[in-house]
Amino acid sequence: MSTVGQLLRSKRPGTWTIGPQASVYQALELMAEKDIGAVLVVDQERLEGIFSERDYARKVVLRGRTSRETTVGELMTQALYYVTPEQTVEECLAVMTDKHIRHLPVLDHSKLVGLVSIGDAVKSIIDEQELTIQHLETYITGSAVTRTSRT
Repeated sequence: MSTVGQLLRSKRPGTWTIGPQASVYQALELMAEKDIGAVLVVDQERLEGIFSERDYARKVVLRGRTSRETTVGELMTQALYYVTPEQTVEECLAVMTDKHIRHLPVLDHSKLVGLVSIGDAVKSIIDEQELTIQHLETYITGSAVTRTSRT
């Protein structure tokens, strides 16, 4: 079973953050530029919350607010769940499923070390299952079997 730490090492380096005083518009610009669905809200190296596309849709648009005049801190999700690098990807996916969330911060001894999306977790599990299938096919047939990997 892969760990969250292994998954983070396979991703692009870096975790995108924004301050709570930034405007929602600035957060959306960052998310669009980096092609990400959520940004962690950090103030003085302390994780304060998370702001996602879902927060924008439900808390700005539907409430008649404007993204240029509303701060991220006003709308961010503050009740955070997180995982540690030692936890398995399966545990990570279980938390996401149980709590109906799509992004989980990764904390190592209270220090932010990454962010895992549900897409990251699913891809990791599928890759691991494909590798297991390859090994089983090789074991059963007694020869190396070439399998096309998905992109």
